[in-house]
Amino acid sequence: MVELKNVDVQYKDRGVDALNDVNIRINDGEFVFIVGDSGAGKSTLLRLLTHEILPTRGRVFVNGYNLTKLKKGKVPKFRRSLGMIFQDFRLIPNMTVFENVAFVLRVTDKSKKFIRQRVPYVLNLVRLADKAKAYPSQLSGGERQRVGIARAFATDPGLIIADEPTGNIDPRLSYEIVELLMDINKCGATVIMVTHEHDLVQYFGGRIINLKNGNVVFDDFIGGKGDEME
Repeated sequence: MVELKNVDVQYKDRGVDALNDVNIRINDGEFVFIVGDSGAGKSTLLRLLTHEILPTRGRVFVNGYNLTKLKKGKVPKFRRSLGMIFQDFRLIPNMTVFENVAFVLRVTDKSKKFIRQRVPYVLNLVRLADKAKAYPSQLSGGERQRVGIARAFATDPGLIIADEPTGNIDPRLSYEIVELLMDINKCGATVIMVTHEHDLVQYFGGRIINLKNGNVVFDDFIGGKGDEME
């Protein structure tokens, strides 16, 4: 579960109120789009959820952790409960697709047997089983992002945060990436996707949280245009 209670974030050095009395609750297993223009507060919200910053006021809870009281020594364990997907992919260039996904499992001390079983499973899930031995430079942008999705899901996290995951790929492939994230969501992971691409949100529908000038101006479910076409 993700919950923000009466959260303010002020960047006093810049004189900016980034979030104002934000109250959000996202239950386990939900898929949520976070939308808003540049400067709306999306990046600040993500920094709160990953414990990069603390709120000026209020409380933040993620995956059973009270982030406003989280001790420094427990931060690594908390972050291992998250799966992160980035706009710029952040793959290790001298590692194969298999090795990039296996890397996150090795750093969490998973056994070699577990890695041999888990990596092919997640690569098959994102339809990249035939690219296991390829290097990032040999992949398209869409394929690189699918590796990023596989890597984020490899540790079976409770929460996956996708930060503008379609920003650096061919617009035609953006729908495929969202569909993959929805497949991951069906496997049990809570998914929060931050995006500025309103066409995607309107096509898929679901729960939308819209930020504007640090305020939640909309938090509700909408029907998707894709459903209307079926």
